[in-house]
Amino acid sequence: MSFIGLHFGNTSTSIAVTKGDGKVDVIASPDGERAIPSALSYVGTDEYHGGQALAQLIRNPQNTIINFRDFAGVSFDKAVLPEIVNSAKAINVDGKVGYEIEEDGKTTKITVDEVIKRHFQQIKAAAEDYIGNKVEGVVLTTPTNFSDEQKKALKSATKEAGLNVLQFINEPSAALLAHLTANNKLEEDRIYVVADFGGVRSDAAVITARGGIFTILATEHNFELGGDQLDAALSEFFAKEFEKKYKANPRKTQRSLAKLKSECITTKKTLSNVQSSTISIDSLSDGFDFHSSINRLRYEVVARDIFSKMAAFVEETVRKAGLETLDIDEVLLVGGTSNTPRLASNVQFIFPESTVVVSPALDSKALDPSELICRGAALQAALIESYDEDEINQSLQPVVVNLEHIAKPIGLKNADGEFIQIISRETAYPIKRSLTFDTPGDVLIELYEGERTIEESTVEPEEGEEEYSDEEPEVLKKVVYVPGQLLAQIPFKGETANGKLEVIVRITVDGLLQATVRSGDKVERVDVHST
Repeated sequence: MSFIGLHFGNTSTSIAVTKGDGKVDVIASPDGERAIPSALSYVGTDEYHGGQALAQLIRNPQNTIINFRDFAGVSFDKAVLPEIVNSAKAINVDGKVGYEIEEDGKTTKITVDEVIKRHFQQIKAAAEDYIGNKVEGVVLTTPTNFSDEQKKALKSATKEAGLNVLQFINEPSAALLAHLTANNKLEEDRIYVVADFGGVRSDAAVITARGGIFTILATEHNFELGGDQLDAALSEFFAKEFEKKYKANPRKTQRSLAKLKSECITTKKTLSNVQSSTISIDSLSDGFDFHSSINRLRYEVVARDIFSKMAAFVEETVRKAGLETLDIDEVLLVGGTSNTPRLASNVQFIFPESTVVVSPALDSKALDPSELICRGAALQAALIESYDEDEINQSLQPVVVNLEHIAKPIGLKNADGEFIQIISRETAYPIKRSLTFDTPGDVLIELYEGERTIEESTVEPEEGEEEYSDEEPEVLKKVVYVPGQLLAQIPFKGETANGKLEVIVRITVDGLLQATVRSGDKVERVDVHST
């Protein structure tokens, strides 16, 4: 029996498994797809899945189902249905979102639950074919805004497909887990933004990582921003060119639109890797063939407004967390759209140089952003594989999952009046941290909350450049913490052992702050207050 990580998206689904050496394999479908399109299509008695199903959008759209994940556990009355989709139309089936398809020569109505079950049956078969073992346990990812009802519906459909959901993990945490594990940075204390740009929606979260514990400070969702908008911008660009050249409108039929969009998706992906791409469509409209080309710069101009909205979306998520871009240590771009160089550079522009933006466009060693979430789910599956179901359920109790965290850092004031941090802001508790420093003895330890300030410095032009530069000097900003509220004073009298003094700060599960000063056998301790 094997346990896998499963990322089920509206656009695509990815599967991953952790091997014995701790490395993660992303599983390809029998057609070689590592990002398997979340699509089903029916022709006669045949069911097509993944890329084969997407190919049916041109000739058989009414029987091809796409973008169905977000309808799980949502009544038809509350579902947000797309206005125009060249695919099977969502209808009301017994109060749920469903579809009417031609299957085996008959018109059949199926609910989204049945669609998800069939999709997962195909995914299970692909995973077992790759692994060579039966797959029973999965860690399944969901967006942070998924309700308990939606998770319940997913779990039920997955079980009917022969898979047992061991645990749900939210998508940004899974992506961050994969990134930090791959780079051996899981124990670092940092603040991250995880921005996931998918095909039909965008999601972002501000997450603090403190000693391997993740705390989500804020989330943001946009259901009208994603790769589809980039495809539409490209399609409109080429449609205008075609119309100007042949005096024919390629938008007048769903078939011609589907042909154009399919080619534009390929062109968009190509332009993420090279500077130019060609497009070739036989009989696009009114019998005219269409051949054209576009370079990356033109594409970036065509989609400029969309890239700007994506960068603004990331910035808004930071503001929602009550932070500024200066507070963010790293931005992790997730999802297939994140391969786009212009998106990465736009996001990089809104953050200071001290903030690292992780994307293949900026670092060739970065993991594939479309695989990060399933990799994180696989790592979580490997972690809980040895636990039984009762132990896993206990670990998901709110008292364990929804940890409280401190809003301000805690630390000492040194002889120069500077703040020396012991526990970072936004650290979840219970927590214990310590700091050791040199002192001969007879010292007063003062414990403070840190107050955030912005320190500005001017970059002076190099010698000889002043008279030739008309630009204003560059001003660099960085976050600096200074001693704020005094929390405790602990006097230590006498000599220290080996000249070393250790200050231990502990916050209990109830929020009680305890400070201890220790050197050798001598210990001074004080309980401060509830955080």
